[in-house]
Amino acid sequence: MVYLILVIVVILLFLSCCRVVPQNNEGLIETLGKYSRTVKAGLVFVIPVIQRLRRVSLAMFPAEISKYSIITKDNAEITTSLTLNYLVTDSYKYFYNNTDSVKSMVELIRGHLRDIIGRMDLNDALGSTSKINSQLADAIGDLTDLYGIRVVRVNIDELLPSVEIQKAMDKQLTADREKIAAIEKAEGEAKNIELTTKAKNEALIATAKAKAEAVKTEADAEAYRINQLQASLDKASDGYFRNQSLDSFNKLASGPSNLIVVNKDDMTNLGAVPATAKIWQKSTDKEE
Repeated sequence: MVYLILVIVVILLFLSCCRVVPQNNEGLIETLGKYSRTVKAGLVFVIPVIQRLRRVSLAMFPAEISKYSIITKDNAEITTSLTLNYLVTDSYKYFYNNTDSVKSMVELIRGHLRDIIGRMDLNDALGSTSKINSQLADAIGDLTDLYGIRVVRVNIDELLPSVEIQKAMDKQLTADREKIAAIEKAEGEAKNIELTTKAKNEALIATAKAKAEAVKTEADAEAYRINQLQASLDKASDGYFRNQSLDSFNKLASGPSNLIVVNKDDMTNLGAVPATAKIWQKSTDKEE
């Protein structure tokens, strides 16, 4: 019976000396409250009552930095929030060098972000989120020496101006859009007038060219007719012109007019003209 009790006591003492450090963790062993050594994942033996094991996770942790205000270079207030991922790279510094390494890291990031945005104008800050993320990552660097932490990723989730500034920006944006719309409308009307005027001018020019071509064609035809007639007259004999004169005299004699037109060279032969003889005969008959 005594032996059984001793065995049980030994087993309980053995079990009390055993500790297990989970995967992706480190163990910090303290002896009488003082750091003694760091152990890796697995089974660890400690002295009960005298020693204590503290486990530190090495896995990646997400963290969120809640909204807070920052003043830009041109005294505009903007609100920002961030998310980041970090992991412990030095469990000793993480646990012993700071009472709260994560809180200290967050405050450091806040300070760097205030410094970066504080050197930028509002418009530059709102349009440069990627640039700010890059500068912030460079400013944070490796925090292992300070807090035993390495920030894997940091990202600005929100960067918003104050309500008053947003209203002013909305008004400015509306005014700019209306201005652009008015300019585009005026340019469209001017272009339409330009195209209409150009079309009318081209139509007038085309009409004028067509009329000019018609007049030219008509003049060319008349000139051709006159040239042909002149050429024919140049080739005609004197007999042709005498026959033409006689035909004209006959037509005059057949009409009601008493006017007779003759060549000056034929005045002495007036009596030989048939129309004159006819008129002379009528006068003689009336006298008798």
